[in-house]
Amino acid sequence: MTAVHLVCPHCAATNRVPQERLAEDPQCGQCGQPLAPAQPIELGDAQLAGFLAKTEVPVVIDFWAAWCGPCRSYAPHFQAVAERHPEWQMVKVDSDQAPVASQHFGVRSIPTTILWHQGREVARQAGAMSAAQLDQWVSQHLA
Repeated sequence: MTAVHLVCPHCAATNRVPQERLAEDPQCGQCGQPLAPAQPIELGDAQLAGFLAKTEVPVVIDFWAAWCGPCRSYAPHFQAVAERHPEWQMVKVDSDQAPVASQHFGVRSIPTTILWHQGREVARQAGAMSAAQLDQWVSQHLA
């Protein structure tokens, strides 16, 4: 049984979870909150770096802004992929509220989707995608 580390999006505790149990709604051992919710996790400047540094599953990051029309149309597709893939951590970062993260990742346009895995950026896509396109994009880059 292979275990992976997941960082709790609520209290930032690192939890060791058997990979086979990711779809079973694992809870944080420290605060009891869900570790792999079926919806995107919202993170900001204070949480993103630590979350990425210690999370061992693929992380799909959506840099967005509330005023951005394409970002709003992309949100339901991003949500749909989060519901289908508990083995991926789906993260939303509001570029206006997290300028340090946006600058660190060199986000020049929104929405921008970044795939992070094994301590590094694996792929980047500017612009909105459908759920099917996002699913295929992530799967292709993880293969």
